[in-house]
Amino acid sequence: IMNTIDNPCKCGCLITHNRVLNIMNLIQMFLRTEVLLSVLFAFEQGKILENIGICTQVSFVRYMQGRKTLGADPKLFIKDLCFEKVPVRIYQPKAPPASQRRGVIFFHGGGWVFGSLETHEKLCRFIARESESVVVSVGYRLAPEHKYPAAYEDCLNATQHFLQHLELYGVDPARVIVCGDSAGGNLAAAVSQTLAGSSEQPKLRAQILIYPGLQALDFNLPSYQQNQGVPLLLRQRAIYYSLQYVRGDASNIQEVLEGSHVPPDMRLKYRKWVNPDNIPEEFKVRGYKPHQPCEYKPEIFEKVTSIREPTLCPLFAEDTVIQQLPESFILTCEYDVLRDDGLLYKKRLEDNGVRVTWYHLEDGFHGIINAMNSDWLPFPAGKRGLDHIVKFLRSL
Repeated sequence: IMNTIDNPCKCGCLITHNRVLNIMNLIQMFLRTEVLLSVLFAFEQGKILENIGICTQVSFVRYMQGRKTLGADPKLFIKDLCFEKVPVRIYQPKAPPASQRRGVIFFHGGGWVFGSLETHEKLCRFIARESESVVVSVGYRLAPEHKYPAAYEDCLNATQHFLQHLELYGVDPARVIVCGDSAGGNLAAAVSQTLAGSSEQPKLRAQILIYPGLQALDFNLPSYQQNQGVPLLLRQRAIYYSLQYVRGDASNIQEVLEGSHVPPDMRLKYRKWVNPDNIPEEFKVRGYKPHQPCEYKPEIFEKVTSIREPTLCPLFAEDTVIQQLPESFILTCEYDVLRDDGLLYKKRLEDNGVRVTWYHLEDGFHGIINAMNSDWLPFPAGKRGLDHIVKFLRSL
């Protein structure tokens, strides 16, 4: 430091260098914000096109998401197949393995409405290369065209098919993992629960849940209040996706937000699991106001009765099921409405003796793991999260 002070020219260069770095950091922050806003803008463009009768918002956003395709990968064999009529894409490392590889069954996110084999292509390639695993990405049917339980059934059928044919892909039956982000995390948790007590195929070694959505009972948990306007997943958008998946119609968002869709006996039954008191106090410091549900409306509940089912809301599974689940990895983000779903499930797993590795991105937002795949503007927090996922996989 003294040498710099004694040399004005050197000091001036240092100040100029620091200013340039600060400017570059500000530019990167601005551009990253622009990337997020461009995603939201695509939704607004789609809504305009829907209003004037050109196409639906859903079809426009799907079109925008699916435009980019990748070429061959020098380190991977990539092949499209169908498992039980479900489209899948398989990624296999080209390097000769010393022994059988891990198998990772991946379910993409997108609120059960969006997402595809293409939207998570770079993510699956990264996982396959860096963890030296065989990755199977599942192209399940989407809502609103295909309502619940279509996506769950596709993921379950594809997983069972893979488990029955592991030898064809050089996969170790003792090292098969289900993995998913967002809605895909929901599907991974549901599939894992369904297979937990089965003896008809190899047992799953682990489940990896990346900011999963696991319940549709309470949209006023601390994380929903704190992050209701934070991209990429706004609170009302989370309800929209849930309703599209459940019934193919999102016309009762406000009633669900207010809690009018939940019968008093159901709320009482699941309060032991979906309860703000189960959220550590450190996650309430950004603000939380206990919510009093509005008057119960039976006609709304009749439209969403399936929210009682664990295959839709895995947080509602009984302890006897939770106790049989495999080792788990859960990733949560501070600036994410779904943060508390992950925290509540972490507690349920730990309370039932399931080993959990938890990684929390204090500077992360919903969708950041897939957003880090931007060629020209990655999000460092997303890369950190993905590195921890790969580290967990390598430990299995």
